[in-house]
Amino acid sequence: MASPDTGAPGAPATRPGPAHDAGHLPDEAGITRLVHAFYARARTDWLLGPVFAAAVDDWDEHLDTLVRFWSSVLLRAGSYRGNPMAAHRPLGLDDPHFARWLALWDRTAHEVLPRDQARHVFETAERIGRSLRIGLEIDPLRRLRRADDAPACLHRSPEPPSSPTDPDRGDASGAGAPAGSGPQPE
Repeated sequence: MASPDTGAPGAPATRPGPAHDAGHLPDEAGITRLVHAFYARARTDWLLGPVFAAAVDDWDEHLDTLVRFWSSVLLRAGSYRGNPMAAHRPLGLDDPHFARWLALWDRTAHEVLPRDQARHVFETAERIGRSLRIGLEIDPLRRLRRADDAPACLHRSPEPPSSPTDPDRGDASGAGAPAGSGPQPE
């Protein structure tokens, strides 16, 4: 049989790379099972349930949207058209909501999917959750930096970093070891 990479007649069309070996990815039926099982649990959860009760009017439509979202994220199906950041912004979420969501997602994924698939969808959800928390400005690390009066981002620091010849660095001559390298022998 001809190699799929040669383009020889009769060779199966494949794409190289991770998408070719997709055993870690659930199919759409697995995604549907996961989404439906997870949201059945989340709707009755003590912390997440009230958020969903206030935000979702049509559960059939919402579940369909979420299956399209996760199919697009995990399978690159391209079936989701939306803005998750805008959808989550008015909900008044905080870090405990994200932690609870991830814990339930992980538990449900491990109940309805094979181990490798469950791990992959959980890691993907963690990355998405991290991005949402940053975008919604509820990232705990950002909050800690702000509490310490440190800039939220170092590239937005109000003062430029010390130069190698800065006398406040402890090296009055401006020569010697770089800042932070500790005392130097004389």
